[in-house]
Amino acid sequence: MGMGHVLLTAALAMAMAAAAATASASPAEGIQPLSKIAMNKATVNLHGSAYVRATPALLGDQDEDTVWVTAEYGWENPSADDWIAVFSPADFISGSCPNPSRYPGEPLLCTAPIKLQYQYANYSANYLYGGKGAIRFQLINQRSDFSFALFTGGLENPRLVAVSKQVAFRNPKAPVFPRLAQGKAHDEMTVTWTSGYDIGEAYPFVEWGVVASGGRRRGNPTRTPAGTLTFSRGSMCGEPARTVGWRDPGFIHTAFMRQLWPNKQYFYKIGHELSDGTVVWGKSYTFRAPPTPGQNSLQRIIVFGDMGKAERDGSNEFANYQPGSLNTTDRLVEDLDNYDIVFHIGDLPYANGYLSQWDQFTAQVAPISANKPYMVASGNHERDWPNTGGFFDVKDSGGECGVPAETMYYYPAENRANFWYKVDYGMFRFCVADSEHDWREGTPQHRFIEECLSTVDRKHQPWLIFAAHRVLGYSSNSWYADQGSFEEPEGRESLQKLWQRHRVDIAFFGHVHNYERTCPLYQGQCVTGERSSYSGTMNGTIFVVAGGGGSHLSGYTSAIPKWSVVRDKDYGFTKLTAFNHSSLLFEYKKSSDGKVYDSFTVHRDYRDVLGCVHDSCFPTTLAT
Repeated sequence: MGMGHVLLTAALAMAMAAAAATASASPAEGIQPLSKIAMNKATVNLHGSAYVRATPALLGDQDEDTVWVTAEYGWENPSADDWIAVFSPADFISGSCPNPSRYPGEPLLCTAPIKLQYQYANYSANYLYGGKGAIRFQLINQRSDFSFALFTGGLENPRLVAVSKQVAFRNPKAPVFPRLAQGKAHDEMTVTWTSGYDIGEAYPFVEWGVVASGGRRRGNPTRTPAGTLTFSRGSMCGEPARTVGWRDPGFIHTAFMRQLWPNKQYFYKIGHELSDGTVVWGKSYTFRAPPTPGQNSLQRIIVFGDMGKAERDGSNEFANYQPGSLNTTDRLVEDLDNYDIVFHIGDLPYANGYLSQWDQFTAQVAPISANKPYMVASGNHERDWPNTGGFFDVKDSGGECGVPAETMYYYPAENRANFWYKVDYGMFRFCVADSEHDWREGTPQHRFIEECLSTVDRKHQPWLIFAAHRVLGYSSNSWYADQGSFEEPEGRESLQKLWQRHRVDIAFFGHVHNYERTCPLYQGQCVTGERSSYSGTMNGTIFVVAGGGGSHLSGYTSAIPKWSVVRDKDYGFTKLTAFNHSSLLFEYKKSSDGKVYDSFTVHRDYRDVLGCVHDSCFPTTLAT
């Protein structure tokens, strides 16, 4: 590149619009940190006095997926707005990028950084005074090499002054970050993971078996082959996902472990068999098989939405984009032994078209998802893009239009492009809807919801739960209140009679980044004055907003509606505990300390479920 002042066009270009909120997304608006870099103004002015050195150059052992790297940097003109970025692949300057170019032959920045960090003096105390500094970065195995770049000029007028030599993991292709999910059958567990191995290079599989008493492995383990998927830049629907946000996702593998014994503890390990017969292994994990539908045992379920990701090394911290996500993750990791399955109801990494962030998110939640089934729902930041068949004609996904979410995670849908499905877990049935597709009467999704709610056997599965990302029920979020509806437009109009007729106990929503619980409701009216202990026939559904998983918080209307029982503008998650067929405990816990800040109980018998309430029973006759 030389010392010349070469203009670079990267078309990272103020992608504020790609992440900016629109009217329908206003309760959950936010800006992806990487979109704030004005790389359309970027220039290269490499200085002989400037340097970046990253150590070690060779990262981790064969199965190690996370390492810490020290970047030492310096130059003769230090400034408070200098910053370090991490790029992967390491060669991020090229003359053959598919990104738009203003001048023939002009080199381009092919990708956005995978992470960035402002260089304030407190990151490295001597930098502003001596021109030298050092920062430790946490890197995860992302199937390629890395380089570190020193920029000056802040984010508005970035100027590249130094680039490090590449660093790389010992095996960049290694299988990493397993994600368990319950399959379509109750005795089936799936595991999905990411690697750099295509099927022509290695055979993916999972080795698994029963854990006997004392932690020993019983008998010979079973090996089950995995299917392999990926997607291309051409699958993306718009910028930045198609341009500077694009990063090769590698290969996503899913294997099915079937005919599991209910509640048995199993071990598993993912692997790839190379052509010479050697195997590249991932790490070993364990999980507990799901209970049989209707089984009377202790069953504990976590529900939250809108978590996002954050960097433990401080990268992207300046944007304060998802400040609570690490706390939520850490509380759930600490409490692994005290719950059985997780439902993350939309807005997963907030990648917004920057594909590297999906790897960062799967790495962050891997301590959870590798040990517990991690069920996901579709949110606006996963799916929404104009003219792609969604219900909302907005750009919240940054051009992803659902492709990464539908590939990176397994969920037991009949058609994975339609992100709705049911899960039977012991005494629970979950009907998970897709709020980014039309749910109104006459649509395929409405038919699915009615079928899911109507086919559950309430004698044996008394706890019926509905979940979706956007608020299709009730929220006193200030934006919803300003609209006068306290809901997503047309949210509950086509659904409330279904909830009532089939006696849905609790409906969960995210999208609004706070916590709120209602009284049991039907058609906007509380059906009981009780607030914390419900018994006998339930005359309505309790609506819960559990969108405080980690992203920036949302406010409420100052006037509290009569149906709003508890509100908390903080980060947290909810937990359901079924002790038996008659007793259910609901808890809301804050991510800061894991303590319970709201709870209620439900006590009832099967005859109470059968009891008719308003709009729940069809007309009867006295004819003999």
